[in-house]
Amino acid sequence: MAYVEYNPNPIGRRVGDCAVRAISKALNMGWEAAYIALTINGLQMGDMPSSDLVSGSLLRMHGYSRKAIENDCPMCYTVKEFCEDHTEGTYVLYCGGHVVTAESGSYFDSWDSGSEVIQYYWYRKENE
Repeated sequence: MAYVEYNPNPIGRRVGDCAVRAISKALNMGWEAAYIALTINGLQMGDMPSSDLVSGSLLRMHGYSRKAIENDCPMCYTVKEFCEDHTEGTYVLYCGGHVVTAESGSYFDSWDSGSEVIQYYWYRKENE
């Protein structure tokens, strides 16, 4: 389990593009393709490309399902802890204002978001 720096932005900018980065990693597509897919989906849904509903809809189109974090331990399950418990598969973690992809026990982000608390996540059924 480890933090892996991941910033696919074509000019290396660090901007508020966590949904684009997460979709890029989870769906194995370039930053530009993820940006366009989110923008088109947002336009069709009448919502912003950065919206959780828009990115979740796109993930669902690609075979992902959503799962909420159990409510018996609110404010305690972090990205880092999730990765320690999920060493296989690809997951997109939603942390209330931030989105990050975890894969094979590591999390991929432009900054170390390991202490962020997860509210829910998307997974492919084979990762259950």
